[in-house]
Amino acid sequence: MVEFHRIQRLPPYVFEQVNRAKAAARKKGADIIDFGMGNPDLEPPAHVIEKMMETVAKPRTGRYSASKGIPGLRKAQAAYYDRRFGVKLNPDTQVVATLGSKEGFANLAQAITAPGDVILVPNPSYPIHGFGFLMAGGVLRSAPVEPSPEFFVQVERAVKFSIPKPLALVVCYPSNPTAHVATLDFYKDLVAFAKKHELLLLSDLAYAEVYFDDNEPSPSVLQVPGAVDCTVEFTSMSKTFSMAGWRMGFAVGNERLIAALARVKSYLDYGAYTPIQVAAVAALNGPQQYISEMRATYKKRRDVLVESFGRAGWDIPAPKASMFAWVQIPEQYRDMGGVEFAKMLIDKADVAVSPGVAFGEQGEGFVRIALVENEERIRQAARSIKKFFGTGA
Repeated sequence: MVEFHRIQRLPPYVFEQVNRAKAAARKKGADIIDFGMGNPDLEPPAHVIEKMMETVAKPRTGRYSASKGIPGLRKAQAAYYDRRFGVKLNPDTQVVATLGSKEGFANLAQAITAPGDVILVPNPSYPIHGFGFLMAGGVLRSAPVEPSPEFFVQVERAVKFSIPKPLALVVCYPSNPTAHVATLDFYKDLVAFAKKHELLLLSDLAYAEVYFDDNEPSPSVLQVPGAVDCTVEFTSMSKTFSMAGWRMGFAVGNERLIAALARVKSYLDYGAYTPIQVAAVAALNGPQQYISEMRATYKKRRDVLVESFGRAGWDIPAPKASMFAWVQIPEQYRDMGGVEFAKMLIDKADVAVSPGVAFGEQGEGFVRIALVENEERIRQAARSIKKFFGTGA
């Protein structure tokens, strides 16, 4: 049987192996504590749900919507960028509403990538950052994740030795999966680097509002003067307002790139369901207390995770931001690899995590733990892991 060309370019989906293990364990009656998928368990703001229900009941809202987003939503996102980052955006030409940031990345890749184009992508990284370009015919070259001086040494080398010269550079801070955070000074150097090498800069800022302790709020690369000349940035309401299943995100920035994305989307979708877009306007323009409450919830969970897993014998570096902990596999299990370790945790401890290799080969030896279970369940998981570790299995 002939394999389809695009499917051949996609590696096996690592998460599926862990998902099968979870399903098999649950079928046998196991109560799996699931830290695998970054799927928020919090309720969206009450006023957002109310606005959604109110709008659904109105005549005509079930008709086709606007592919690039209703005007009020694009204006609300522009207002958010002005309020949060001091960045002025034209809602008509510099903002597109997307079906989550994942769809935005994938369709921008379709819009700008020619077969053989080289894209610099962090490794490890959220899968769509690379696979969107693979499906569009692009070629990936790994870039480092940590925003350090060494970052520029390595990407300079990648640019120098890539044929053809890279088209774009992808960054994601706060990082999924590693939880690294970037400073505005780093972004200044990044924009200068992109302009020097005539690179497009694609920034994933989905976790902008999830930061902890005394850390400064995560900046936007568009705060750098002149960044808009080469940059598109993606944000999402999935984590900020716990609206993951609502599929609402945004791409903002360079007018030419935004126009290209909007044109591709116009052939593929009619935009999100109008009541969802109206509810998203209510979220962006309404009371923002929910965001600080969301941060406090994830911070408590992070602290409980670090403390309880530490007592269980598994040291967890405390993430400064994002809803993930990026954790090295305990030394006694490291040789078995992340996928087998994750499957073993499900089988022996009723705990699910994401193997780091699912985010790129540089993620091998690590797992990602999502803060999507409450504090009691986190402690329960720690007790189970401690018991498992104690068996010497």
